[in-house]
Amino acid sequence: MSSNPEEGKRYARRDLLLKIQSDAQKCWEDSKVFHAEPGNKSPGPGEKFFGNFPYPYMNGLLHLGHAFSLSKLEFGAAYHRLRGSNVLLPFAFHCTGMPIKASADKLAREIQQYGNPPVFPQPENNNSSAEVADDREVEQASAVTPDKFKSKKSKAAAKTGMQKFQWEIMKSFGLLDEQIAKFQDPYHWLTYFPPLAVKDLKDFGLGCDWRRSFITTDMNPFYDAFVQWQMRKLKKMGKVVKDLRYTVYSPLDGQPCADHDRATGENAQPQEYVLIKMEVIPPFPPKLKVLEGKNVYLAAATLRPETMYGQTNCWVLPNGNYGAFEVNDADVFILTARSALNLAYQNLSRVPEKPTCLAELSGNDLIGLPLKSPLSFNEIIYALPMLTILTDKGTGIVTSVPSDSPDDFMALQALVTKPALRAKFGVKDEWVLPFDIIPIIDIPGFGDKSAEKVCVDLKITSQYDKEKLAEAKRMTYLKGFTEGVMVVGEYNGRKVEEAKPLIKNKLLEEGLAVLYSEPEKKVMSRSGDECVVALTDQWYITYGEVEWKQKAVKCLKNMNTFSAETRNGFEHTLGWLNKWACSRSFGLGTRIPFDEQFLVESLSDSTLYMAYYTIAHLLQNGDMYGKERSSIRPEQMTDEVWDYVFCDGLAPKSDIPPALLSKMKQEYEYWYPLDIRVSGKELIQNHLTFSIYTHTALLPEHHWPRGFRCNGHLMLNSEKMSKSTGNFQTLGQAIKEYSSDATRFALADAGDGMDDANFVTETAKSAIMRLTKEIAWMEEVIASQSSLRSGPPSTYADHVFANEINIAVNETEKSYNSFMFRDALKSGFYDLQLARDEYRLSCGAAGMNRDLLVRFMEVQTRLITPICPHYAEHVWQNILRKEGFAVKAGWPIADTPDPTLRIANKYLQDSIVLMRKLHQKQGSGSKKPKKGAAPPRAAENKLTVGLIYVNEHYDGWKEQCLRVLQPNYDSQTRLFAPDEDISEALKNCFVEHEASFTQVQKLCMPFIRFKKDEARTIGPRALNLKLPFGEMNVLEENLELIRRQLGLEHAEVLSASDGAARARAGRHVSVLNNNPPSPGEPVAIFMSKQEFEAQN
Repeated sequence: MSSNPEEGKRYARRDLLLKIQSDAQKCWEDSKVFHAEPGNKSPGPGEKFFGNFPYPYMNGLLHLGHAFSLSKLEFGAAYHRLRGSNVLLPFAFHCTGMPIKASADKLAREIQQYGNPPVFPQPENNNSSAEVADDREVEQASAVTPDKFKSKKSKAAAKTGMQKFQWEIMKSFGLLDEQIAKFQDPYHWLTYFPPLAVKDLKDFGLGCDWRRSFITTDMNPFYDAFVQWQMRKLKKMGKVVKDLRYTVYSPLDGQPCADHDRATGENAQPQEYVLIKMEVIPPFPPKLKVLEGKNVYLAAATLRPETMYGQTNCWVLPNGNYGAFEVNDADVFILTARSALNLAYQNLSRVPEKPTCLAELSGNDLIGLPLKSPLSFNEIIYALPMLTILTDKGTGIVTSVPSDSPDDFMALQALVTKPALRAKFGVKDEWVLPFDIIPIIDIPGFGDKSAEKVCVDLKITSQYDKEKLAEAKRMTYLKGFTEGVMVVGEYNGRKVEEAKPLIKNKLLEEGLAVLYSEPEKKVMSRSGDECVVALTDQWYITYGEVEWKQKAVKCLKNMNTFSAETRNGFEHTLGWLNKWACSRSFGLGTRIPFDEQFLVESLSDSTLYMAYYTIAHLLQNGDMYGKERSSIRPEQMTDEVWDYVFCDGLAPKSDIPPALLSKMKQEYEYWYPLDIRVSGKELIQNHLTFSIYTHTALLPEHHWPRGFRCNGHLMLNSEKMSKSTGNFQTLGQAIKEYSSDATRFALADAGDGMDDANFVTETAKSAIMRLTKEIAWMEEVIASQSSLRSGPPSTYADHVFANEINIAVNETEKSYNSFMFRDALKSGFYDLQLARDEYRLSCGAAGMNRDLLVRFMEVQTRLITPICPHYAEHVWQNILRKEGFAVKAGWPIADTPDPTLRIANKYLQDSIVLMRKLHQKQGSGSKKPKKGAAPPRAAENKLTVGLIYVNEHYDGWKEQCLRVLQPNYDSQTRLFAPDEDISEALKNCFVEHEASFTQVQKLCMPFIRFKKDEARTIGPRALNLKLPFGEMNVLEENLELIRRQLGLEHAEVLSASDGAARARAGRHVSVLNNNPPSPGEPVAIFMSKQEFEAQN
């Protein structure tokens, strides 16, 4: 416990919330509040709510990032439960795939190598620079090739890197040395982490029906049977096929590496290049003598085969490492070892999957090689040095087309104009100087030498000016593809986008090039090896097939995605998604029933399990592993049974009791379709879109999903969550430190959109204070009820407070319906608190209304229940002494809010603030008295009288300005006519009344600008000649409040248009003349009681 008294109080308050949390959860569990049972008939709109969340992977503890996404579902489900909906919120645990198996194997290797417990070697300092991933061919890809939808930040960036030993990772979970060795068995993970997750989620207060929980893999025989049925059914429909395709592949694991199998490089797909075979012309130099008798090629990867006509040379990296690799018995490719490894997995190596290097070479060894390159108008070109080549993309060999590539143009110009540079690398003049730029593509606005023009226009002076060169490519590449026209070759006159595939096919058919693929960015598997792209013969799901895609598009069209950005992400993904490898040979999971050497990969067994939730409790008898005895055995769940339950199939021939079969079907029919699935945005590109596809393939249209809501990732105190930096918190740690409700409060406050949200620990700490103080205040109110004023609302403050409560109910309802929980927290708690505090200040001697305070407490409790249910349950049952549960208390009934009353009250409060400032200024003087000056104002001269002058109607030139603006304003668009029209109308308006329009215009224009800005913000009422309420009535009704707030003995509200009233200002009338009041802007004059009595 902290020695700081304030810290001690905070811990005491936190402990109070933890006690309330424990009591509420026991109460819920004893009464089975969250058990979801279907009704006897099909639910009508709003009568049921079925929401779910992508099951988390069980290779560790749940953290705040999990809790953030989950909280969106939890708050939404709790809101619908509060309203009276029958709510089903289930939760399961994902164990399929290779991460657990890879970690278990890694742990076993560490124990074998370093002992048990292991003694690891001391780490070495390694400050290697970050790799750069955007070479020029990649930039061409992003400019020309449509890319898939990408989140603003990669989830992989937040994952633990491979630098840690697995043993250390296990210790970070709080495990003892004697426990860790058990995790060499991958199935031990499945029995250890899911129960801990259940405990954390129960502590969190998740309103879950835990009877329906399950784990994946063949450890759960019922779920295993479900996935096998799903795969057989998809295969029978032709949606699962075996095919030879390019896929990201882990050589170490010997299988494809899907998103969930990766440590880094999530979402990366194979990037296809055309590999240009640039033949080395004999005789070979000494370093290449070993290759004599072979066909030797520099192999250059390009995304722009249509530009090959304009080759003037080829580029190599002088200090780059290259090799001469056998492709077959006759051909040798010179390229980097990394690209050779990719080729070896694409049937382009003499020994499959094992590159054979005949000679190790440096870039310097290649400079000056004479080459015969496909399509080039130059019969011979030469290999030249380029220092900006990156060898982690492509092959390290780059074709040079200076007519269309800004990089090539600047690099070639450097060699042409700098003899010293040529001499440095031994470049002969005849390798460079005779080669002119060859126009090949005409681009509107850039001509047929686009690279030269854009470099001149942008004043690029060096091949190292990366930013300007990137901008040059951005300006020309996409435009060249979409609008460029070929000016050479057999496709002369055709658009580039038409000619490109034709030229590509020509090169491939004539054997002048081959296809080559590699990951579009670096991908590391969880086993620790860098992935390649392999041409593999395996099982694929045929996403992207035309008719199936049309159904998926139709499903999306009818879904609620809660934001345009989410919908755009799905549309983009549906646009590019194609066949998906669904089989693996390593890891945990379900065997493919028609090819048992393979497992179903982790994203393919996770597309329909939302339906499994509806019957899981009937199959598993509440045991997440499916091991408990129930009325059904796994082998009884035949395809005919699954079809009957989920797909409107015929009644099966089964020894399952008919009543139980009917019960399963009734459960599914009642709960489906799912109403919402909440997820992080990174799953749009795979899991969520896969789920749409699978639902449309297997289920009838009326059971397709109704909504997907996606959110950004969670930062912690404005920084990325990271175990390595220590800026990380598990869900269990957060609950222990702040309590569940304070954690939930901060999660709701963190944000709701697709941008990354921010969990602020100070918000959680502040929530502890807010919630416990509110409990104490409510207890005080209940204890002192007899001293409070009773009866219906009667004072102005009563009516305002009642109206604010009604507004809070309406605004919070809108926010909850939109799943915008930060807004719900603002209107349902923060704003309501401010309204209550203002009410306390406004009531004065008359005191607060007891019934109104009780209504406030009831309403606020219900509005905060979805976010802080334990606190709400405590208030509901123990303070307000209500029957039943707060979580099912019903949505509060509210009268229609009075927007005019809210505007009037804001006017009142703003006026009091301005009058207080003016009173303080007049009472103390504008400056402090100087040393030796007169003492402060004597008591009898204190300003205790206030005369408040009001003008409720715009008049004079202000009225004329508003009458000019009114017909020149479009209330629908909130736009005004052009300034010239308004100025002309204003001139016509004043020409009869004013001799000098210029003088009036000086007064009018600032006022007109102000009113135009106001109308754009609040709409047409900004142009009314008076406010929608009586200002004098509002001020007069609240004179007692004004006197109390300003410390006045006497105050009056007077009309500024009444001459007699103006006269009462006495010598202060100049204030009214210099600053005349107008609607919404009363003017107050303060004087001493003595002065007031003397002149009145």
